Amino acid sequence: MLTPLLISIIFLLAGFVQGMTGFGSALVAIPLLSLIIDIKSAVPLCILNSMVITTYLSLKMRTHLNTEKILPLCIAAVPGIIVGSTLLKRVSSGLIQSSLGILLIAYSLYNLYSTPQPRKLNRSWSYVAGFMSGAIGAAFSAGGPPTIIYATLNNWKKDTIKATLSGFFLFNSYLIAVFHAINGLTTIDVFTQFMISAPFVLLGTVLGTICYGKIPRERYLQIIFAFLVLMGIIMIIT
Repeated sequence: MLTPLLISIIFLLAGFVQGMTGFGSALVAIPLLSLIIDIKSAVPLCILNSMVITTYLSLKMRTHLNTEKILPLCIAAVPGIIVGSTLLKRVSSGLIQSSLGILLIAYSLYNLYSTPQPRKLNRSWSYVAGFMSGAIGAAFSAGGPPTIIYATLNNWKKDTIKATLSGFFLFNSYLIAVFHAINGLTTIDVFTQFMISAPFVLLGTVLGTICYGKIPRERYLQIIFAFLVLMGIIMIIT
């Protein structure tokens, strides 16, 4: 009985984090889940709960969803997933992950301690970000940063940033969940744990969204960059 309770508490926290920032549930959930259940169960369980989070956030932010912003990311992610599944796994994933971690920390600290000028990126960069997110995600389940960096580099309102991230991660979550189901990773035990934890992750997401509504754009970006620093550190040490 203790394990389902701990899993539910973990997803309550994970939902809160992503409800507030638009990303980061896996950053919270995977390390904690791996302490109490097998990682082969933790990953598909996290993806299933991510579907709950991103579905809620996409519905909540639906008035700010922009197909022109999200669609290129989704289109480019598909070949990225294929490439990541084949080529990137032949390279040292540890080296790639450490390099990405260093890049995240440097980029985030630069934005936290300086005031870079807002810009409007060329549309082609959305395809680059989507492809890299798909490739890196398929290689070692850490595909969020390229899209997060792309979204925060643009001179978008905070609602547009969160809506774009939510829409893209919604697509990725459902796509990955299908692959997990086809490959037999989503077992009866995983689905049972999901049914127990889903209400908690939804509650956490709702609470995080309430907090998000009280945060100004500048503070919101600072929170995102702080989480990216944490993500970079985790990538390096793992």
